[in-house]
Amino acid sequence: MVRDHHLLRRRSRAVVTAVVAALTVAGAALAALPAQAGTPAEAERPPRSPSRPHGGVRGHDVSSHQKDVDWRSAKAKGAGFVYVKATESTAYRNPYFARQYDGAGAAGLLRGAYHFAVPDKSSGTDQAAYFVRNGGAWRADGRTLPPALDIEYDPYARRRSCYGLRPAAMVRWIREFSDEVERETGRTPVIYTTAHWWNTCTGSSRAFAARHALWLARYGAADPGALPAGWSTWTFWQYDTTGGLPGDQDLFHGSPAGLERLARG
Repeated sequence: MVRDHHLLRRRSRAVVTAVVAALTVAGAALAALPAQAGTPAEAERPPRSPSRPHGGVRGHDVSSHQKDVDWRSAKAKGAGFVYVKATESTAYRNPYFARQYDGAGAAGLLRGAYHFAVPDKSSGTDQAAYFVRNGGAWRADGRTLPPALDIEYDPYARRRSCYGLRPAAMVRWIREFSDEVERETGRTPVIYTTAHWWNTCTGSSRAFAARHALWLARYGAADPGALPAGWSTWTFWQYDTTGGLPGDQDLFHGSPAGLERLARG
């Protein structure tokens, strides 16, 4: 997920180090340096494709990095939907969320909210509840996409890609998050991840594929490639971090009518 969302894609290691040092001096908390989603392992990064994928419905995802977005321009360029980062852990809220989310809706885009998971900070239940209270609530208005969980590499400790959790504990954490979101919103969350992270950190769990739509991150390829264990198809594909639309570039695997059906639940 784009997900600030969602591994600091757009910042060099030097910039990140400088920011972290400054925040440490200031006594800043986790919320001051939110992660940004969607940096697959190098093994999942084939050479960049010269053109975007064809078919489906174009969309994108944004976070506080995009700040004020020209939504009418995005729609004119072909955007049909957007996911907006709402929260991270239980200590960060995207300060631009309301204007991004509401602005996208006013421009005619289907929109949804996503949460960047930090599983070593608090329980899945607590993070889900925080997410729902701060933007992750679903509306039965036909224009709101299901809530999404961005679960991927640990941006704060690269050597702890799985946040220090064993596969069984990670699966329990994801289940807690999913169950709480569904309890509070009536919708099963979409899961954003990469094949490598999922198979490594959940032990190739197949426990979620039957009920959870997959939002796959894989860049620079002509097709999504291998899927995480259990899934036989993808619903969203984040195929690049830059392009014609603000934020990350996404594709819905279906027609505009199919996207609207997903929103209706």
